[in-house]
Amino acid sequence: MVVRSYRSLLLAVILIGNLGLQAELLLLDHAEEFNQLIPHITLGVGLAAIGFVYFRPSPLSVRVFRFVMAGFIAIGLLGVFLHYQGNVEFAQERWPALGGFALMWKALRGATPALAPGALAQLGLLGLLYTYRNPALSLD
Repeated sequence: MVVRSYRSLLLAVILIGNLGLQAELLLLDHAEEFNQLIPHITLGVGLAAIGFVYFRPSPLSVRVFRFVMAGFIAIGLLGVFLHYQGNVEFAQERWPALGGFALMWKALRGATPALAPGALAQLGLLGLLYTYRNPALSLD
């Protein structure tokens, strides 16, 4: 019983994080290019997966949820790379002589928050934790 309540709380945290990230992206008008739509789409799929695993707990729903959460991690890491790469390009245009650690530092602290997409990866990790030894998997 206690494990189930922890699992439910974990899913609630994932849901709140999903809605919070979506709201943040909307407030930032994070939809100017196709690349900026990727996290919106990912979060939408994640919301559907949360509903699926909550309302229809089954081996299939847990596996789908696990797959979507692995996607959160991949898309989050891709976002970190894209944000960082954009900041590097901007810094190199502005300060052509900048390189090495100084360039990396400028890119990490650039106008585009380089590590912000890591929040999506964190939700994915929490989602994978939710699926770990999930009782629904024993229904096979």
